Amino acid sequence: MKPHVISICLSGLVLTMSAAGVRAATPAELLARYQADSGAPAQAVRGQRFFTSRHGGEWSCASCHGNPPTGQGKHASTGKVIAPLAPAFNPERLTNEAKVDKWFRRNCRDVLARECTSAEKADVLAWLVSLQR
Repeated sequence: MKPHVISICLSGLVLTMSAAGVRAATPAELLARYQADSGAPAQAVRGQRFFTSRHGGEWSCASCHGNPPTGQGKHASTGKVIAPLAPAFNPERLTNEAKVDKWFRRNCRDVLARECTSAEKADVLAWLVSLQR
């Protein structure tokens, strides 16, 4: 038996939902979701500031992903190599909603000691999408 599938058009973007949940296929779709959840438009400048700032701890997002996050990064604790985060420099980034949600949850806890808000996620995504070759 196939799961029931519903498509929704939101600001010109089509999100497809199934029994398994929503799967965004592009960074723009994720950005639209976070903006809708926050109730406000994203601001790339605010996203850059958020990404490069420490928030009371010893790390910022840039500590591992680099500034700008257009090349390989390196995890500050484990030394593990991290592929470029900006989608223009790594087309596989920000294409799987479940992975994006998982990594926002983990990384925000590392940097902020809490989960990021939808507005913070939207701002960071807006900045990452604005980074072009």
